[in-house]
Amino acid sequence: MPSSLEYPQELLSLICAYVYAASIPSRVSSLDPLYLLEAGAPTDLPSSYPPDSWSEPVARRTLANLTLVNHAWSEAARPWLWRKVEVRLPRGWLALVEEIAGGEDDEVAEENTARAVDKSITEAAHAALAAKTGHCATLDAEAEKKLKESIIQELGGPDSSIPPELLSAPASRDPSPRRLRQKSKSPARWKLLRSISDAVQGLMGRDENGMYVPAIHDRRPGRFVRHLDFNHFRTIGMRRLVGEGFSNRFVTGERLGAILKETPNLTTFGATEYMDGALTLSVLKELLLRGTPSRARGQPLRGRGLVVDGAHDWEAEDIARRRESKELEAMDLTGCVSAVFVNALTDFVNTHMLPPVSESDSSEEEDNRPHRRSRSSRLRFSEEPMTFPGLQRLSLRGAKSIQPQILSSFVTAFPSLTHLDLSSTRASPDLLDGLAASPTVRLQSLSLARCVRLTGSSIRKFLVSAPAARYITELNLYGDTTFPNPMSAEEFRDVFTTAPCFTSGELVYLDISSAPLDQGLLDAMPPQAKLRSLGLSFIPNLPLNLISEFIRNKAAQVEVLTLLGTSPELVRAQPRQASSALHSQVTRPLCTLPFKSDLSCDTPASARPTRLRIIELTTSLLSALGAGAGSWRIVRSKGGRGWYVDTASGWVAGPEGALLRGDLEKDHPWRRALEKLADANGNVSSGTGWHARKMEVLHGHGLLGREDGLYGAVSFAYQG
Repeated sequence: MPSSLEYPQELLSLICAYVYAASIPSRVSSLDPLYLLEAGAPTDLPSSYPPDSWSEPVARRTLANLTLVNHAWSEAARPWLWRKVEVRLPRGWLALVEEIAGGEDDEVAEENTARAVDKSITEAAHAALAAKTGHCATLDAEAEKKLKESIIQELGGPDSSIPPELLSAPASRDPSPRRLRQKSKSPARWKLLRSISDAVQGLMGRDENGMYVPAIHDRRPGRFVRHLDFNHFRTIGMRRLVGEGFSNRFVTGERLGAILKETPNLTTFGATEYMDGALTLSVLKELLLRGTPSRARGQPLRGRGLVVDGAHDWEAEDIARRRESKELEAMDLTGCVSAVFVNALTDFVNTHMLPPVSESDSSEEEDNRPHRRSRSSRLRFSEEPMTFPGLQRLSLRGAKSIQPQILSSFVTAFPSLTHLDLSSTRASPDLLDGLAASPTVRLQSLSLARCVRLTGSSIRKFLVSAPAARYITELNLYGDTTFPNPMSAEEFRDVFTTAPCFTSGELVYLDISSAPLDQGLLDAMPPQAKLRSLGLSFIPNLPLNLISEFIRNKAAQVEVLTLLGTSPELVRAQPRQASSALHSQVTRPLCTLPFKSDLSCDTPASARPTRLRIIELTTSLLSALGAGAGSWRIVRSKGGRGWYVDTASGWVAGPEGALLRGDLEKDHPWRRALEKLADANGNVSSGTGWHARKMEVLHGHGLLGREDGLYGAVSFAYQG
């Protein structure tokens, strides 16, 4: 049997790419939580069994094992092992900083960088001579030394971006304890290696007529990282004093900034309330001022770009470094409410997004402005404000501390948005007007749940006439008894009958909880043939028979239905009568399989009147249901939500694709998995549940996506 060294490196890399892709959920969700079952390879179908993907730890462990096979496999698996980084434990975070950024001590970092530069130059000279003379020939030590000196001389020219002290070995430096000059700022590691490679290519190209020299590879993994999130990061349970949580933080702005500077290919970033104190102004600059925004500050459409008053050399170096980085495509800032983050975002918006204040106005308002821009860092724009065309998906759910004007200016600066979650924020009608005025925004998923400053007329106007809302397929207008939906019955009628996202029938997720629905409004709504998840909670006057008739006649593809605090038969009746009404008016007429005489064949769910198989109910009503009826069982989340689930239904993959079956056998693996979740009585992972309240933006799966960790708790455990 041939060894793995005989296979091309590209083939090994392709195998590792498939291992990594096996952990990415299917674009079309099965709506069910990922439950690890022994069912073979992932299907990449909307399938509950076998699972459509591996869990992330399984794929990571597989890639880690591949790096231990031999050098070839290690080189192939390493980029994919570092492609997605999820910070979980504080000590792991510190190890990550050390591995990617090389530590925090400036003196030690400079010494290490100098050693790395010296080693890289030696390797470059060795590789160049090997390519010139052939790998089998014995290399001349004197020629290698001369080539190394030539490379150092090439790098030490007047136009070089590498400080002179990095071009000398640490042992040859002046041993004085303190240097009188100001220490220069070292360029990024990738820039050092590129400069060395360019110098070698230039030397060998002049001497050998453009001979190819292998590129030098950076051993630090920062350039491989595309995804970084703190969804699983916790400091609870570490037996730290309260004061230590403020004075000795693990995730600081300096450490996070050091990571971001060494990850030029980062495209997705997720933060949480456990580390939002690290989202300083410098960190926000590293996240947002990448790629195109660093080149076109202030939109030089009339021949004028950005002019920075009093810019220092290190500011120019940061701009040049960020110019070579990729722009962010997705950013999740769910629950970030700390004063550090809010002040940093305010300063960022005032400095880079809002139009500059004239000198006369600034002299009058300077004393009253809490976050004024310093004169040295003020930017002079041309007429158009700065935009960030790379970002497509943004979640600010629960960021309640951001002021409405700052929030509006920030969100409308992203002209390419497709996914936007503004639930539980201070979003105002001006924000919707700004999105409506954008000629490029084309939203596919929008969440405006519990936005207390929005008016019914502003939402109606946006959904009916805004080009940005024309192609929405996932819409969350959730409201409850505390913060009800602001739209009136007439405004809902206009939306149902004229809004393109409703008249097109393309909606797959819809939550209009606390809406003033009645039979007239349900009759006015066009058929929603693709709707899979429907939220109708907190509508106490809507009878069950109207809901049942609507689903049967207009939304037969609905699989998940929420009825928290809805219908007089469930809200005002005794628990026994409510349970009877639920079974007689919802589950029995909508979910019962027709009688069949041939017991040998499987009955697909299409033979049922509808696809309804999951109903969310209040905890009191779930307690009244007891152990359930027939195949229906109660599954509780890690928090306060719970669902009435038909364990005999699920998406099952077959030779011809995935099929929603409605008569799974009692010993079927997926039915046993659902029964285990029911028996757990809430002792489940945070990602267990249906009908998410939070939008998944990091991978772009929207309101039908699956999440765990803190994001999963917000999606499936919390009521609001």
